[in-house]
Amino acid sequence: MTQQKIYLVEDDDVLAKTTEWRVRKLGYEFTGRAVNGKDAIEFISGQRPDIVLMDINLQGAMDGIETAAIITKSFDIPVIYLTAEMEKGTIARAKLTNPKGYLVKPFDDRDLMAAIELAAR
Repeated sequence: MTQQKIYLVEDDDVLAKTTEWRVRKLGYEFTGRAVNGKDAIEFISGQRPDIVLMDINLQGAMDGIETAAIITKSFDIPVIYLTAEMEKGTIARAKLTNPKGYLVKPFDDRDLMAAIELAAR
């Protein structure tokens, strides 16, 4: 397993810390976190992580789906959604961004690792 560089976009501090811990525990490099789409895009434009873990409900003007669409189109970086959203309309919108995974919270380490490995290039 190569050490993928993982970036997290999550506005809940507890979930973010837990996810960071899990990413590191699984042997991946955690490159940082944003709480909104604007900050995520700014970071990614300079740092270029290998994979982005994206919550759908975020602080700020853009939600995670809008943010993922920009990241995918502008930087060609795989996005994995980590969300509690299960509405058909939300899933349909997310699907348009060609995500590499859609994990429903709460998810376990095996699911996270499988999603990251499948998204890895």
